[in-house]
Amino acid sequence: MTILITNCRLVTPGLELESASILVENDRIRAVLPAGAALPAADRIIDAAGLTAVPGFVDVHCHGRNNADFSDGSVEGVNRIGRGKLEEGVTTLLPTTLTLPEQDLAASLRSIAAYDGKGCRMPGVHLEGPFINPKCTGAQNPAFVRNPDIEEVKRLNAIYPVRKVSFAIEQPGGVELAAGLLRLGITPSCVHSAANYAQFRAGYTAGLCNLSHFCNQMTPLHHRDIGLVGAGLLLDEVRLELICDKLHVSPEMIALAFKVKGAERILLISDAMRASGMPDGEYTLGGLPVIVRDGAARLKKGGALAGSTLRLNHALHNVAEVTQKPLHEVVAASSLTAAESVGLSGIGRLTPGYLADIVLLDADFEVVHTFVGGELRYSRN
Repeated sequence: MTILITNCRLVTPGLELESASILVENDRIRAVLPAGAALPAADRIIDAAGLTAVPGFVDVHCHGRNNADFSDGSVEGVNRIGRGKLEEGVTTLLPTTLTLPEQDLAASLRSIAAYDGKGCRMPGVHLEGPFINPKCTGAQNPAFVRNPDIEEVKRLNAIYPVRKVSFAIEQPGGVELAAGLLRLGITPSCVHSAANYAQFRAGYTAGLCNLSHFCNQMTPLHHRDIGLVGAGLLLDEVRLELICDKLHVSPEMIALAFKVKGAERILLISDAMRASGMPDGEYTLGGLPVIVRDGAARLKKGGALAGSTLRLNHALHNVAEVTQKPLHEVVAASSLTAAESVGLSGIGRLTPGYLADIVLLDADFEVVHTFVGGELRYSRN
């Protein structure tokens, strides 16, 4: 099966073509053709009519959507989230769990293992918690916090592949967990943490090079101890997850992070909860009551931010607007950098040989079409 997408503006990391065509064969991109090139025959031709083609978005930190949460342990809910994420251009997703008892986490992973695969791709899960600092729980449930335990991760990994674990490096056994995760091919990431710079450096020496939802629930920059925020900005190899809704992180911090790190070290994430794609109202996160007002999700008790309702296409739009950088300079943050951070190859570029994960956006960054592995799985009515 071949598909030819014609008359698109093509934007991929490091390259922008004002007019181009993309030839897809089965699940891969076969050729990118600039304006004026002879167009080959194809089984199906789609005229993009000036829409912008970008690599399918990769969201490595998402709890839910469409009034479903991965921690519900519902197969129907997993299927609903997988389809819903296509509406925002996400083609690869790491379902993200919460700080819960192990039996509940196992139930969540079993439901993900039963996913019907008809929405976006789900190659593994992200465990956010339960190995966090009890003083930095944010919207996580403090009743289920426990110390790092690689054996628990192994048990969960046997149910469905674990690609990433976010935890507090300063907790007992934190450095050993980071090293153990790396031996298993799992990305360690630090968050919900009160670690000082020296404590993070101990984890960094063991191979810890990621910070989850950067700036949120981590030690801030201070002139006597630069903490986790300072470590993220100072150390070149550290990748930063950013919730670019202009609420979790201010526009000025977004601009600073991109100025210092560049898109090759920044991952755009949604950190979305079940209210994403839904109207304002009352919801839950990890069993905790949440109120969503004007799109902002906050715990009913205390008012802490409780994930987001952000869509990845809007996150990319915000970054382009705030940084004023050309789209080809920042688009890696929504695709390639995230894929590489969890060991996924062949994803995140519009180039021959890569998976044909393609999103067509209009001038307002709204999603018109989403292709997953060469299959058109979403079209805006």
